[in-house]
Amino acid sequence: MGALGDLMKFAVLMLAASCAALPARAAPLAAPGGPALDLDIGYYSIVRTPEGVTREARYAEKMVRRPGHVWVARILPRAAGGNHDEPDAAGSGHKHFNHALMARHVTLENNTLRVEYIDAQRKAVVAIPASEYGNVNFDGSWANAFFLLDPSLLKAMAPSGRHSSIPGAQWREREKNGMFERVLWDEQKKIPLVIESGDKAATFFRRIEVKPQAVLARKSPWEKLDGFARQEYSDFLD
Repeated sequence: MGALGDLMKFAVLMLAASCAALPARAAPLAAPGGPALDLDIGYYSIVRTPEGVTREARYAEKMVRRPGHVWVARILPRAAGGNHDEPDAAGSGHKHFNHALMARHVTLENNTLRVEYIDAQRKAVVAIPASEYGNVNFDGSWANAFFLLDPSLLKAMAPSGRHSSIPGAQWREREKNGMFERVLWDEQKKIPLVIESGDKAATFFRRIEVKPQAVLARKSPWEKLDGFARQEYSDFLD
């Protein structure tokens, strides 16, 4: 992973400290619904280490939200060179499972959450058991997947004096123990348009920008998986 790996490790530690300073997240299921959306999402983070090193990271995703379904796929440059279909370095014969390079499909039906990743190269759908959510960077929360931010958390965030030019969208914010979080929430679409978090000492900062598309796709991506094989996550483990 190199510099990006160091950045992510440091950011995880800092974000863990931020979360500890803020109210606990709500239960993962039983969240109200919202309208169907197609979204472009941009992520930016900057970390300044105690050694005087500044590291930045950017990436983008596309998200398709429908009742009971959330599909998220990383936007990869053509020259990225990533290959999630290579055997692991130990030579065990198992394929390397790189979830960042696969689309994630989360569903909620009858209060049952299911997570699967789509391996487009091998035309396979890989089911992820709840015990392995941490290994694929999924927190188990339907509300966080569907809304990007659990709407119940907005109750702990005071309205901000920051102006919004978007009708129906309002800035909300909270601050505790030197950590802050700011959210531009679109009440009609039930989605944050911007999420900013960081610390007052400016050692780290993260910004998520969400852009809803004016026209929805006629066919959802999970409706295009005919002929895909079904696999279990355990198939990739030793």
